[in-house]
Amino acid sequence: MEILYKPIFIKEFNKLNNDLQDEVLEKIELFKDVSNHKNLKVHKLNGKFNKFYGFSVNYNYRIIFEYKSKNEIHFLNVGSHDIYK
Repeated sequence: MEILYKPIFIKEFNKLNNDLQDEVLEKIELFKDVSNHKNLKVHKLNGKFNKFYGFSVNYNYRIIFEYKSKNEIHFLNVGSHDIYK
């Protein structure tokens, strides 16, 4: 599985404190193994984000992504629930 990072994802990631960045990187590593998707609460989004998916980093932070193909995923954004607005 290849993960590509959109510029807004990188920008928002860089704004996070170091501990949270470490947690995001840990969850991304877990995400790479499909068997972990249930534990990460990977789910399809609704409304204006209905083409995208999300998963939990922790109680407050999420990652939004899209499947470009079976083997390619684009990480679009990372942040609190405000990223859904």
